[in-house]
Amino acid sequence: MASTETNSLSDEAIQNLEDQIPDLAAGATHAAYVRALAAGQTVLHVEGRDIVASQADGSRRVVGEVKAGRKVVAGQVIKVRRLSADA
Repeated sequence: MASTETNSLSDEAIQNLEDQIPDLAAGATHAAYVRALAAGQTVLHVEGRDIVASQADGSRRVVGEVKAGRKVVAGQVIKVRRLSADA
């Protein structure tokens, strides 16, 4: 039988890879935004407290306002209620 080697990463290497996740996610989100606009789709996004619809032609319009968020403290327990039995 052939023996297999296991490649194990050090904790430092794993941490370095994990540190890249936010930048990768931001890049993927921006790429999806650009692809949607290039396909002629309307893209909704938040600017400040407004929900804005952007079109491929560069036009933008405010379609709503974001509700105030909930301020939380680290370690605080938040109870979430189920809205439907399907979820």
